[in-house]
Amino acid sequence: MSAAGVGTPVTDRLVRWLRESAVKFDVLEHEPVRTSEEAARVRGTPLEDGAKALVVRADDRYVHVVLAAHLKLDNAALRALLGTRKVRFATPDELLQLTGCTPGAVPPFGNLFDLPVIADEALAGRERIVFNAGSNAVSITMSAVDFFRLSGATVSRIARA
Repeated sequence: MSAAGVGTPVTDRLVRWLRESAVKFDVLEHEPVRTSEEAARVRGTPLEDGAKALVVRADDRYVHVVLAAHLKLDNAALRALLGTRKVRFATPDELLQLTGCTPGAVPPFGNLFDLPVIADEALAGRERIVFNAGSNAVSITMSAVDFFRLSGATVSRIARA
């Protein structure tokens, strides 16, 4: 993958892990994207199929949060779920240290980075999801059922329109 110049070591690791897990998925290389809307446009997929991954710090721990791309994080719901008073996004430096990725490139599999995964319930209703795969120029599309099985995500309502 990274021989083409658009993937990263995280992309390679993710693709290898998905192959070893014997799930069906497709890899799409595209122009670099910065927003979920741009990603949906270049992928030719519905915005609602997009899975955006965020890393947040809750008190003294990091958590991997996955939302449908058309939704926003509901901080109050996440704080209540985690039993914490304060949640903030990981800084770009923290994100790079924790995941090896830059903002916007993080795949939704926090378990690859030893981070617990919480996914919004809206994604559970999708047939397929599509997400950045360690690069803002590489996406993967796969079954939502396979994503939930492999990620071990806790499913909860943590997003709002």
